[in-house]
Amino acid sequence: MSSIKYHSGDITKLNVDAIVNAANSTLLGGGGVDGAIHRAAGPGLLNECRTLNGCRTGEAKITGGYNLPAKHVIHTVGPIYSGSISDADDLRNCYWNSLEVAKANDLHSIAFPGISTGVYGYPKKDAARIALKTVKEWLEANSAYEMEITIVNFSEEDYLIYQTVAAEE
Repeated sequence: MSSIKYHSGDITKLNVDAIVNAANSTLLGGGGVDGAIHRAAGPGLLNECRTLNGCRTGEAKITGGYNLPAKHVIHTVGPIYSGSISDADDLRNCYWNSLEVAKANDLHSIAFPGISTGVYGYPKKDAARIALKTVKEWLEANSAYEMEITIVNFSEEDYLIYQTVAAEE
């Protein structure tokens, strides 16, 4: 049975098939959740990421999880918020394509951070609406495929934003 769950805490501690990394286009580590995932996974992740030749905004690529409890990391590059219509499309693609990569690799549990809501500046409530709408649409479009989706918020503030948006749906 597919589901959407919410978790407040550290995404690097979750024992799921894959965690999603809100990466930059180089995939070679950075700040925020990207840096935390690279630190927790260890140098093997960086070494594998070097072989992937980066990633475009909205796309997703998979690596091993290395020292993480998660078996895999799915890297996706969110948009740097500009207020344009394409920002929402790019953010939607991050969630959709990450789920497609998970399915293509026969994974059944995935954890997402708030993509683009840190230094990339996407308004958190707008990003939460796009994230929840997209994962629900993906689950409907793939109703025969079991997927457990966890939305992970590092701060209590972000967790409450997702709870508010989920209640509005």
